[in-house]
Amino acid sequence: MKITKEQSLGNLIKKCREEKRLTLRDVEDKTDISNAYLSQLEGNKIKKPSPVILDKLSTLYQIQYSTLMKLAGYPVPEIEEQSPLYARIGETTKEEENALVEYLEFLRAKRNRSS
Repeated sequence: MKITKEQSLGNLIKKCREEKRLTLRDVEDKTDISNAYLSQLEGNKIKKPSPVILDKLSTLYQIQYSTLMKLAGYPVPEIEEQSPLYARIGETTKEEENALVEYLEFLRAKRNRSS
């Protein structure tokens, strides 16, 4: 998922929930965050939820915790040097990272067999 600089925390969280086809009550069941609170968060009425809330949502939605922290206005240390891969594809979910690692291992094994 591409995250833009002008995107709000609430909009991102709502988009993630909808992409996973979850209702507010589904998220409540999985995170113990009330659906009323989630609704206010998605509606941008709550601007700075606690890091604990953000951690639960980042785990459920498989998006980087630092991204949510930054959108909520918390200070996040910058990556000292971004890799060329990051510059090409942007932020990735844990699921995407795992798939990329798996594919890279496949390519390396294939190369080693043909050497």
